[in-house]
Amino acid sequence: QVQLAESGGGLVQAGGSLRLSCAASGGIFRRYKMGWFRQVPGKEREFVAAFRQISSSTYYADSVKGRFTISGDNARNTVYLQMNSLKTDDTAVYYCAAQSQGPVESARHYDYWGQGTQVTVSS
Repeated sequence: QVQLAESGGGLVQAGGSLRLSCAASGGIFRRYKMGWFRQVPGKEREFVAAFRQISSSTYYADSVKGRFTISGDNARNTVYLQMNSLKTDDTAVYYCAAQSQGPVESARHYDYWGQGTQVTVSS
């Protein structure tokens, strides 16, 4: 059974940092691309970053390039999202997801989703 469990969200001031974690069970970590998305009420789920373990490739949305870093830990089957220089616009529920194939930026091409973790950036 595949499960994705996010943690690490919270409240932080603008300019601060947070690290999100996503633990993947069910044997998918090495075979799937792992992605982070975020969503605010009334808007579509937005691609943030993705990581392909087999090649260590990383992908980022333009809005987070240079501020966020995605990485993976094979031993822990965990993907991380280090978020620095946070802005109020980064406030959202952040979701971890796993994809077997398809465009990494496309939410509808992801097969599994976590429950989400709230990130709130105050001014």
